[in-house]
Amino acid sequence: MFWHYLLLVLGVYCCATAVIFIKLAAIGPITLSAIRLLTAAFFLFPVFLRDWRRYRGQMTRKALLAPLWPACLLSLHFISWLTAARLTLAVNASLIVNLVPLVMPVLLYLFLREKISRQEAWATVLALIGVSILGISDFKINPQFLRGDILCFISMLFYSIYLVLSRKNAERGSFWLYVVPLYFIAGVICFLVALLFEDPIRPYATKDLLLGLALGLVPTVIGHTVMNYAMRLLRGQVVSIFTMFQFVFAGIMSYFIFNEIPSGTFYFVSLLLTLSGIMVTLEPAKLPSFLRGKHQEDEG
Repeated sequence: MFWHYLLLVLGVYCCATAVIFIKLAAIGPITLSAIRLLTAAFFLFPVFLRDWRRYRGQMTRKALLAPLWPACLLSLHFISWLTAARLTLAVNASLIVNLVPLVMPVLLYLFLREKISRQEAWATVLALIGVSILGISDFKINPQFLRGDILCFISMLFYSIYLVLSRKNAERGSFWLYVVPLYFIAGVICFLVALLFEDPIRPYATKDLLLGLALGLVPTVIGHTVMNYAMRLLRGQVVSIFTMFQFVFAGIMSYFIFNEIPSGTFYFVSLLLTLSGIMVTLEPAKLPSFLRGKHQEDEG
């Protein structure tokens, strides 16, 4: 189980690099989303081909269509978030888009009838208290970022449903036969939308192409793939709480790259998120009884 959490932290860190690459690249957000997703699909195609040869006879129509709706949501998430990331601070964008624990309990119950434990609920409350403190503080300092912050929140809703669908589709065939078509379909959707609103077919600077390549490899091939895999291994609310650490990683990187100095509350909120992460990873027996989930007490 320790290695599952360590893998999840790696995925969260890789996802956090996305906002850095986005702010450095001078490519339209919808086109950049298409490049990101199609790059990921291209590099993962060999493992898709391997599993297709192995499991082709076991693939049902339902399994083949499973990536379709998650792909639509992922494309909407990327388009809205890449646009929003350039309208607000990097740390704000990473923070708001990862408010997933706020809506994840409702979505898990609606889609999967999965209830969060008392332990997870307390950890969620602790994390969201910290997020609320930082949000109020940042709005007072920079009210001009409100438009970008609202768009980030909408993007978070798309991302949350996308993660829940990944968990719902966990048992349908090979993981790679799900995630690679997901990236490809989402990339095609983004490209078609880019044809309407941007000019995706044109020469690009080498620097921008390399940033698009990095965006496809680090936060997508590694980051998003790990997040999809973690939704199969761990409880959904645990994964959603860990995703909030993206804003901590993004804040540190933005300080060194963009000289974006976070507010004083950033450090306090980082501490609260760390405590919430510890709460959901500790064995229930090591926590006070009022923090333990009911289903875990029953098992004991």
